[in-house]
Amino acid sequence: MHELIGKTKEIPSSTWKKRLSDISIHTLQERLDTTEKNGHKPFSDFSDVDMLQWFLHRREHLKRQHEKSARTVQAYERELIQFIEQLLTYSIEINLDVGKIEDDSLFKSLSSRHIRRYQEWLSEKSPYALTKGAYSVATLSRKTTIIKNFLKFLFESRYITEPIHEGFFKINIRKDDRPNRDLGPKEVIQLLDYFREINHAIAFSIIHILTMTGMRNEEFTRLRVRDLQYDSITSTYFLEVLGKGNKRRQIPLKEKGMNSIRVFRSARGIDDIDVADGDAPLFTTNTGRAYSPSYLSQYLTKTIKESGLAFLRFRSTSIGPHTFRHAFAIISHLNGVDVYQIMKSLGHEQLSTTEIYLEKVFEKERHAIHLWKSDVFGEYI
Repeated sequence: MHELIGKTKEIPSSTWKKRLSDISIHTLQERLDTTEKNGHKPFSDFSDVDMLQWFLHRREHLKRQHEKSARTVQAYERELIQFIEQLLTYSIEINLDVGKIEDDSLFKSLSSRHIRRYQEWLSEKSPYALTKGAYSVATLSRKTTIIKNFLKFLFESRYITEPIHEGFFKINIRKDDRPNRDLGPKEVIQLLDYFREINHAIAFSIIHILTMTGMRNEEFTRLRVRDLQYDSITSTYFLEVLGKGNKRRQIPLKEKGMNSIRVFRSARGIDDIDVADGDAPLFTTNTGRAYSPSYLSQYLTKTIKESGLAFLRFRSTSIGPHTFRHAFAIISHLNGVDVYQIMKSLGHEQLSTTEIYLEKVFEKERHAIHLWKSDVFGEYI
């Protein structure tokens, strides 16, 4: 193993990304087709980098809009490159006792025990765990899922001969492991009142729009002026958003939501929506560019924290764009909206996902104490 590590240790992420970018997915497809034509084993001439590139960018669906989004691909690439770098850089700490290097391949040289040891190291002894504390269960689950999917792909493609993905320990996310992102109407109103009173039109408008639409962070940041449209049938405006899985949905806008968009654009000093270029971002930073999901999250979290509102002291988690998606679900439920309608409005694929958003509310509403009667417990109820 150290022979292989000696060649590749301390390779920075930028180098891995460059190696990937140097390989055209079209070229890989041609090589694969030639291999098949010549009757050879698929992927027999692929390297580890080739396989990673193929996994990330291969075409799986007839309709391209059904492929993984660019952001999903980037997230997979980031996690897998980190996985590779950690195996190479911390091989001794992880105890990668590889006896023989197979075809100069890291992936072909791994066994289930190495995967298990890596998972334990990541959870307990990785630099992040030692300096910042353990990863959350949700984060560990996400990292494990991505790596496991990749290793399973390598096995099913017969690039590796052992199902090493089965070496991972199971990670079960319990209800208590999820961060509490609940936010009710009273807290949202406090935030809106505060930012309106200090004339912070940007924060006010972002919070108002996110709450009234239930949009995802990425959906918000992708919006262009042309995505704001008028429906003559219902006489209302709506936003056409591109969600997960490149699925589009239409979100109606109340009049005050429209007002918030106009207020935002006026505060930024950019064209009113009636005269703006359709390809221009609907919401922009102070530089005139569209928000990135990470920047919007950092900006909104910081701005809300700096408000110093009293209720923030009692929260165990910060408030960011995704919190207002939960607020949309909770406020909809309190308005008597059926959970199935909430699911469709949020763009969830499964009802169980929406129920997770509402589980703490359901738990409180369905508590036995609410059924107690005064004729049983008298004046003390």
